[in-house]
Amino acid sequence: MLTYPLDETDRALLAAARETLLRAYHPERHTVGAAVRAASGQIYTGVNMEACAAGPCAEPIALGAAISTGERAFETIVAVGGRDEPGYVLNPCGNCRQMLIDYAPDMMVIVAYEGQVCKVRARDLLPAAYYHFGGQPY
Repeated sequence: MLTYPLDETDRALLAAARETLLRAYHPERHTVGAAVRAASGQIYTGVNMEACAAGPCAEPIALGAAISTGERAFETIVAVGGRDEPGYVLNPCGNCRQMLIDYAPDMMVIVAYEGQVCKVRARDLLPAAYYHFGGQPY
């Protein structure tokens, strides 16, 4: 898988996700924070929502926050877990990988891969993906 190094804007995105998680942390309800940077440069955040049927992950919550303000193009997304600083990067689950491909297949996703934190394209996280919308980004 082709990986890319993090830059300062990625570190700021990680910090935003961690800050959001620490502010909202609850050991049974909110254990993951996410941040997405839109093409406008604006950062939107969210936390997971635990419920009886697992609930939505943090990534769609953050992406939904961005979309609800009118954003349609996205650069990078990250999810973090852990209450203790600095936290750790969480790779997106299968449902989130599909959602990222549906909305922004060329968006970068910050992941933990082969012992490092790096970026990969959303489309590379799910080989032979189902393209619900014909591979057209949102």
